[in-house]
Amino acid sequence: MNFFTLDNPVFETYALVTALMVLKVMLQGWMTVYRMIKSDSGLVNPEDLQKGPINKNPRPDQLEVNDYVDRSRRMHRNDLENIPAFWAVGLVFVVVEPALWLAQILMYGFVLARLAHAAAYVTKQSHEIRATFYTFGSLIVIFMATYVLWTVI
Repeated sequence: MNFFTLDNPVFETYALVTALMVLKVMLQGWMTVYRMIKSDSGLVNPEDLQKGPINKNPRPDQLEVNDYVDRSRRMHRNDLENIPAFWAVGLVFVVVEPALWLAQILMYGFVLARLAHAAAYVTKQSHEIRATFYTFGSLIVIFMATYVLWTVI
């Protein structure tokens, strides 16, 4: 069987959730840029203080931490620390031919966990709440990796 075709419903599920997570990662980066421009602050590198079409009035205080910008930057970093593991194990998970219902529960569950984590982060919920959503997503990735190992061994 060709695993990587849209005729395979498990791969189709993986393709859909992967596209959603790519959008999540990329749009979070754009959100950080938007917040930097809107607040005229939150820059991170000294060379960012050069005058340009967007930064017409560079000032040293633009390098100070701005929580509005930095919150988005932390969300982006968190995505980059967690989503690639899902992409990697998800692709291998497709190859071991799990039941469609299991793949959908796990993959859609991961997406929901990441979106809930982002919502908790942007609304400034406590670490415990964010960690709960992180934990759900993390356990899904760990389960998928264990399932692959169990199937291969």
